[in-house]
Amino acid sequence: MRLGLVAWMLSGVAAAQTSPLIPVKFFPLKEDGLAIRRHVEAGKPFTVAGLQGVVAGQQEGGFEAWILPVKVLSNFSIRAEVDGYPVPIDLKPHAAEIEVFPDHTTITYSHIAFTVRQVIFTPDASEDGTGAVVLFQIDAARPVELTFSFTPDVRPMWPQPGQGVPSAEWVQRERSGFYVLHTDFANLAAAVAMPNTRPGIMAPYQEKPHFYPLELKLRYEPKRDGNRYFPLLMAVGTTSATATRAALEAKIDRLNQSIEKTYDAHRERYEHLLEQVTAIHTPDEGLNEDFAWAALSIEQLRAKAQPGGETGLVAGYYSSGDSARPGFGWFFGRDALYTLYAVNGFGDFALSREELEFLVRRQRDDGKMMHEYSQTAAFVDWRSLPYLYAAADATPLFLMAMLDYVQNSGDLKFLNAHRDAVEKAWRFETTHDSDGDGIYDNSQGTGWVESWPPGMPHQEIYLALLDRQASIAMAKLASLMDDTNTAQAAGKRAETIGARIEEEYYQSAKDAYAFSRNSDGSVDKTETVYPMIAWWGGGQGLAHADASFSRWASHDFSTDWGLRDIAQSDPLYDPISYHQGSVWPLFTGWASVAEYRTGHVLSGYAHLMQNADQTTTQDLGAVTELLSGDYFQPFGRSTSHQLWSSAMVIIPALRGLFGIEVDGLSHAVRLAPHLPADWDHAVVDRLHVGDSVCSLEYARMGGKLLVRVKTTSGPAVHLTDGHTASSASGGSAVELNLPRVEVTIPHELPLPGSRTAQMKVLNERGEGRSLTLELEGAGGSTVTLKLRRNQPKLNLHVQGGTLSGTDGLEVKFPDGSGYQRAKLVLSW
Repeated sequence: MRLGLVAWMLSGVAAAQTSPLIPVKFFPLKEDGLAIRRHVEAGKPFTVAGLQGVVAGQQEGGFEAWILPVKVLSNFSIRAEVDGYPVPIDLKPHAAEIEVFPDHTTITYSHIAFTVRQVIFTPDASEDGTGAVVLFQIDAARPVELTFSFTPDVRPMWPQPGQGVPSAEWVQRERSGFYVLHTDFANLAAAVAMPNTRPGIMAPYQEKPHFYPLELKLRYEPKRDGNRYFPLLMAVGTTSATATRAALEAKIDRLNQSIEKTYDAHRERYEHLLEQVTAIHTPDEGLNEDFAWAALSIEQLRAKAQPGGETGLVAGYYSSGDSARPGFGWFFGRDALYTLYAVNGFGDFALSREELEFLVRRQRDDGKMMHEYSQTAAFVDWRSLPYLYAAADATPLFLMAMLDYVQNSGDLKFLNAHRDAVEKAWRFETTHDSDGDGIYDNSQGTGWVESWPPGMPHQEIYLALLDRQASIAMAKLASLMDDTNTAQAAGKRAETIGARIEEEYYQSAKDAYAFSRNSDGSVDKTETVYPMIAWWGGGQGLAHADASFSRWASHDFSTDWGLRDIAQSDPLYDPISYHQGSVWPLFTGWASVAEYRTGHVLSGYAHLMQNADQTTTQDLGAVTELLSGDYFQPFGRSTSHQLWSSAMVIIPALRGLFGIEVDGLSHAVRLAPHLPADWDHAVVDRLHVGDSVCSLEYARMGGKLLVRVKTTSGPAVHLTDGHTASSASGGSAVELNLPRVEVTIPHELPLPGSRTAQMKVLNERGEGRSLTLELEGAGGSTVTLKLRRNQPKLNLHVQGGTLSGTDGLEVKFPDGSGYQRAKLVLSW
């Protein structure tokens, strides 16, 4: 132990001749506009994340705080003692309301003698080493003593070496002071402070060793201290120069003096962001808000890699507990690459470029793309650990995501600037086929599953389908780079892979696709959701998937909260496993995209809304990582603010429901929309098409859907349905024929802990003068659907259901246990 620290322990506290920290005069927070307000639910998580800080905790108020990549403190709690009210009051049971805004989260504690508002924000614009702020606004009928207690951590994110509990030094500053949290490393220390506070228990060195939480004690006088914020100030030093007491003190001082200015800059950033990214305006206000929150959720998962300060997307955050990893708070290749389809969709092309360059800088010399990179990877020999290139799928996904960026942004300059990285990835893709069948396989890492009870697969259909789509992507990228030979070779390779997948994976006896091929040529026939990735890039898909789509939509795969990855009826099914039966919003998003692109629009809508509705069920404003396959309940270790889960609200909405395919190179949008039957109108606002920004206005007019475009900046944007385009006043427009009859299905998540019981649409088929729906529902149940006639006075005949009023349609399922099937035929 350092001699200076021993001397401090023997003497008690250290003194500093500087001005005291001061409470902050009340300033207004932005609380209009987008917001989620709920009664507190104990045990449910919240996350406030930013470029340099993360506060993760539970809605009853406890939290841990990170100044990335260091966990400063955890187990934060508050105790109150009111004058003349001789009962100590733990505030957690009094946490009443949680309000989540784009730029901050507020938890309100309510007691008969006082109200405490805990306001948390993580400003991007703060100086390095001060990445999280918590403000306490207090209102009390009597004087009250508040004790803020916490566990000091000062623990770098894994795998950077840490140590045990840091040693705390209290530095007295007139009426107040602050803690310096010393570690055994001269280049790592932190400071924690709150104006007008004094320390709690400070055991002298002579005392028997025992763990005491650190405490900040605040005496609140209503007449003196009203209309002020008491900020919890935190700072970290990660070099020998910045980890000194003087350097930390200076950081704390500057933060204390600039909080209002820091918050204002933070608020303005989010206001500007919401004014720039794509938004939707539909009759479903909940979906409109869920879409906005999904974009914000993704933007909040940008983090600075240390040292150097370059920015990338982390996979998600969740409280770390006694570990040193806050959920999936690392940079993940495939997570980011799937998410870029959403980022390109809502138009933050700068973020897409930033992320692609982050990944390119970590591309292996032979062209393989990275899988995982810790926020502290630069401080250890990361390449000696088995994470950086552990998975095989980031390489094909890189080629696919690069094409998606170029198609949306029209940015050929960026493509040509990174031509070498693209060509290296393509060489790797085409030279790592261990069995010579012409398809990229799992010899270079995992495809999707990281464990599989029968044994790890040799080649998953998931990876084979990505290889085909990467080949299609490379053909287009090479053409854009004027490389005709590579374009032709890649296109031919895609055709060959597609034919081989049908030959090797399609099982005619089961009318389904196998999960994987073994090294001996045999196949694992487990039915999974993974073949649905075939439609991700908008290509040909699979040739024999009709029966599979019915199964995927059925209760065997589809719960009331999303899609299981393997069938409930399969012997491998385990609802609480990671890969053999859990529900991932990621898979649900894959399903929705595939279903919209293949005409299974009612099931596609159901799956889209299951993801969207989860925005307000757990970590408010974000979508969780995975849930039980049997019960509507997230896993205990589910990362609650998950990057690609939020992306799976945006991607199916824009590319499925609104049917948008952007061609930024020619400033065109191709449309194949599938609006719900009960929507008369909708708007996609601030759609980014290359260097243009436009709005799309959808309006039903009898048997037609009219879509108009209004270009608000840049070259004029034109619309096409793939066949025709017609001009209309105010800009380009297309008219699309609507079916004469449409049906709308309800959407609502079940109560927590529920089993799957809602109706499923297995198939839908419109032919001539009829619409046929194949349905399943709980035995003996009755479901009411909404009916829309797009032709007035249509003489409608119903088989398998009953008309109810002017727009109702009741379907009664046969009696019996479990799910029962019914066929509804509407003809005219």
